[in-house]
Amino acid sequence: MGETQLITGQVLWFEGSPFEAGLDAARHERRGAVAVADGRILAVGAEDDLAAAHPGAARHAYGEGLILPGFVDAHAHYPQTAIIASWGKRLIDWLNTYTFPEEMRFSDPAYAAEIAGRYLDLLLAHGTTTVASYCTIHPESVEAFFEAAARRNMRVAAGKTCMDRNAPEGLTDTAQSAYDDSRRLLERWHGTGRAEYVITPRFSPTSSPEQLSALGALWAEHPDCLMQTHLSEQTDEIAWVQSLFPEARDYLDTYEAHGLLGARGLYGHAIHLEPRERARLGEIGAGLIHCPTSNTFIGSGLFDLDGLMGTGAAIGLATDTGGGSSFSMLRTMASAYEIAHLRGRVLHPAELLWLATEGSARAMHMAGRVGTLAPGSEADLLVLDLASTPAIAQATLHAESLWGAVFPTIMMGDDRAIADVWVAGQRVAR
Repeated sequence: MGETQLITGQVLWFEGSPFEAGLDAARHERRGAVAVADGRILAVGAEDDLAAAHPGAARHAYGEGLILPGFVDAHAHYPQTAIIASWGKRLIDWLNTYTFPEEMRFSDPAYAAEIAGRYLDLLLAHGTTTVASYCTIHPESVEAFFEAAARRNMRVAAGKTCMDRNAPEGLTDTAQSAYDDSRRLLERWHGTGRAEYVITPRFSPTSSPEQLSALGALWAEHPDCLMQTHLSEQTDEIAWVQSLFPEARDYLDTYEAHGLLGARGLYGHAIHLEPRERARLGEIGAGLIHCPTSNTFIGSGLFDLDGLMGTGAAIGLATDTGGGSSFSMLRTMASAYEIAHLRGRVLHPAELLWLATEGSARAMHMAGRVGTLAPGSEADLLVLDLASTPAIAQATLHAESLWGAVFPTIMMGDDRAIADVWVAGQRVAR
């Protein structure tokens, strides 16, 4: 075994979902520690106990810093890094005005490598250690992303975005080339280091039935892979889908009929669902990914978190960069809180933190590996400074509980609140 490291400070972790067990799922050690060796967590608990168990461990003391699992972002578009916070468009206009012109640039491997590196460094600066990202139709964009992640030893999931219609020339493939490119990239990267390949049709409007079927066949051949796409984000998008697939029962049926509905599917947004869609997604335990800053920024709607969780679906949380307006999972949690409030539900800080860590990991079928401090899990963690700005510090000064101290950072925090980040047991250079 390699050198053991003892990371000390306040420690917060979960031994279950607070949506199911309430605050009894949360564990907090005021003087706590995490023991790490060989890229994995050995133990978590009271500092005195772990110090006695590992007397020769190298110490990394964070004082009042709050040690958490690294954030897990379950839906993002790294090629949209440079166009984040662009003004004034809804979904379809957003794609045509901003997204597609920018994605054209990713045929250049050097540009793809530049943005991939910048994007992953931005994630780490914001405390995110795992992400599921769309790439572009260009295999070069996928190679660049996985290579950049490998250099940082990050746990990532990604795939070539497939589109064979309703997109500009130069951003379309075919049913056959989508299958061939995706299979080749899958065979190269899936399970290599900390990389996982995700079969990635962008959404039904930009894939012909033939392409959807080809990707459904690929998923059937590799059922251990994730599949990611978009579902029922905006009402005009749904009307477009109905016009393109007049025989479909609903939007979800455009995936289900072509082998693209499954428990390992990640369906982004899922806001305007029909009763059949809700029931079917819950029945199979699909991953529904809540993208709150995106849903407000481009005017999509209010995600039904409690209702969809109650169906049996797995709910993840995501930035949806760059339709989402922030790289920060703290800002994403704040937006999720606001959306839930508009639906009449006040989310507890414990629920928000769980969604941003273990909840997203569960939706991505990575439970027990990331998003947790459980012994044996991969040692990705972050340290929150709960007094990172004067406004936050004065709000937490007289907090009467851990949750009262954490909540101002959730609502007002940004990358300044990330005191440190560890990836696979190694401290990330800041």
